Amino acid sequence: MPKKQNKNKPNSFRESVDQMVARAFRVLDLDPGVAAAIQACNEILQVKFPVDIRGRIEVFTGWRAVHSTHRLPAKGGIRYSPIVNQDQIEAMAALMTYKCAIVDVPFGGSKGGLLIDPHKYDRDELERITRRFAGELARKGFLSPATNVPAPDLGTGEREMAWIADTYKHLYPEDINYIGCVTGKPVGHGGIRGRNEATGRGVALGLREFFRHPEDVKAAGLSGGLGDKRVVIQGLGNVGYHTAKILRDEDNTKIVAIIERDGALLNDTGIAVDRVKNYMNEHGGVRGFPDAIYTDNGRAALELPCDILIPAAMEAQITAANAERIRAPLIAEAANGPITFEADRMLCERGVTILPDAFLNAGGVTVSYFEWIRNLTHMRFGRMERRWDEMRGQHVISAIEMLTSQTVPDWMRAEIVQGADELALVRSGLDDTMRLAYQEISETRRSDNKISDYRTAAYVIAVKKIARSYVELGVY
Repeated sequence: MPKKQNKNKPNSFRESVDQMVARAFRVLDLDPGVAAAIQACNEILQVKFPVDIRGRIEVFTGWRAVHSTHRLPAKGGIRYSPIVNQDQIEAMAALMTYKCAIVDVPFGGSKGGLLIDPHKYDRDELERITRRFAGELARKGFLSPATNVPAPDLGTGEREMAWIADTYKHLYPEDINYIGCVTGKPVGHGGIRGRNEATGRGVALGLREFFRHPEDVKAAGLSGGLGDKRVVIQGLGNVGYHTAKILRDEDNTKIVAIIERDGALLNDTGIAVDRVKNYMNEHGGVRGFPDAIYTDNGRAALELPCDILIPAAMEAQITAANAERIRAPLIAEAANGPITFEADRMLCERGVTILPDAFLNAGGVTVSYFEWIRNLTHMRFGRMERRWDEMRGQHVISAIEMLTSQTVPDWMRAEIVQGADELALVRSGLDDTMRLAYQEISETRRSDNKISDYRTAAYVIAVKKIARSYVELGVY
């Protein structure tokens, strides 16, 4: 169980995660030894390695934490950041364990990080650094399609994953499944369609399922569907961009504020997400964007009145210092750990509904699971059944036309005849995963009077599954 903390000192990220999970332990009346076994981080690797950068040697520090191997491989991203540290990596490795259990993805939890500002290095330098880091992880047993599989995170993407996979291939050319040593790769190098948008789409799908439960919507002090809601989103990186774009384009929500590192954009009539992203790519920030009011106090924009607040940037953005001023009735955690333990307690006491990160941003690891399975089978999804589905659809059309003596409209014909391609199957699998996970969380929350919030309900589900796995394996 987590040790008691000085109330005048803010919790570290790892302490915050542990204290949130401890609420689930108390609900389940779990044996303290079992709880300690579940919380413990199994392994933490720290590496330091030199790389020649512009004629001088720089020494880089990286970490890879393995929180749990009750399922293999252990799964979790690698982030490149100038503020990454061991506590952060351990906290996110723990979150990955619980996240995978919540959405029934058969992975353990892991996380990696490199202490670096990637903007200070050119492409060739980053490739040398990444390949060296990958070599360190592989040689020490922290990179393998069977035991530890990284993915992109803050500061990394498809490019870095391709470099890591290629490095592993050259170190272990006899491993026929080498391409599965990482996920989030380019599609042309073993990746899967839909992975880039997966975390953001998972957030949108989780919100859609929430709004399919009128009793949960009413309990949050809201009414109606998702389509008429006003949204404030913090962070327009990969996760925030896809979340905002999907909510605006597919669900007809109104994005009334976008918060970025250099400030925030405000527009009550709605903000065109694509235009903001293009502007950021060109200018490096949101200052000066023409179709919104700009404020340099981005953090204060978290406190704007809205229906849904989506923190999609970094951890610890809502703390005890600003929790009382948050005015959104519903907070959807798209980032990892954006709300601290103390802030979470304060918000729950005020009746704010929080859809937790351990559920809501699980879209990335879900589609990573699909990619990993694709890599192990060495076959893209839909290859065997797509044309069969199209032929069956054509038979249905022919039968309808024969029986009714009428011609089926072209739009209906196209819908019925079309066979599912890989992207459609990935999105379908992600939708099914997020729906079922939310339904289980909602039912758990409503069926146990000791549970009043979605985070505790999600962790109760995760802890039950992990503890059951330990029992079945005879770990205790």
